[in-house]
Amino acid sequence: MTHDAFEIEWFEEIGSTNTYLMERARGGSPGRQVAVADFQSAGRGRLDRRWEAPPRSALLVSVLVREQLAPEELYLATAVVALSGAAAAERASGARPGLKWPNDLIFEQGKVAGILAEADPTAPGGRPGTTAVVIGMGMNLTWPGPPGVGGTSLLDVSGTTVERDQMLALFLDELDGRLELLGSSQGRRGILAEVERSLVTIGQEVLVELATGQVRGQATGLSPEGFLLVESDDGIIEVAAGDIVHLRPADPGPQV
Repeated sequence: MTHDAFEIEWFEEIGSTNTYLMERARGGSPGRQVAVADFQSAGRGRLDRRWEAPPRSALLVSVLVREQLAPEELYLATAVVALSGAAAAERASGARPGLKWPNDLIFEQGKVAGILAEADPTAPGGRPGTTAVVIGMGMNLTWPGPPGVGGTSLLDVSGTTVERDQMLALFLDELDGRLELLGSSQGRRGILAEVERSLVTIGQEVLVELATGQVRGQATGLSPEGFLLVESDDGIIEVAAGDIVHLRPADPGPQV
């Protein structure tokens, strides 16, 4: 498979597509580089958790993005990958996952995709004012993930077997248009609005795991910088990074 807007590299097996593309970025590679793997032996999720899907049971893809974004807007590069993944899933299976802040795609049945981004403002080779951002996505197509992680797959949710290459083509088609939007202030506002519409976290009672402790409250929206706004007993707090657990009403236990 090829795509006119991206340069795609394929791997039967690789440690991590994110690590590979970040090395390419530090070597001066331009944006819109894509790495796809049948199997990752060192795939990572948040907090460096290991994640190994059986070969071709998931879309394992990373994208190198070099867009002219201010440091406080770099989260939009991750957002366009998440939104593109959700739209591609709907086109392929008829089922659209919601976004769980900051980087998961979920259905009621569980998590179907995780997204991990890394940035290096010192990586050479980009246009002035750009930062190298590598965003990796693992989307479960026919495998729900290892036991005990609350995962699901497009097959489980929709009954549709989606081939990896079909999902990749749809994902890159969706991503191409959204990357173009990052080039204008109006387009960036549009992306943020789409994120807010897609976030199933908003309106939920949440438990936020921060480095300094836990915060419980209701997620009420996003700041212009993409921070989650949580109304707690101490007032509105802005969460820039942290693990989020959705809580059932009047129930301290987790909901995916």
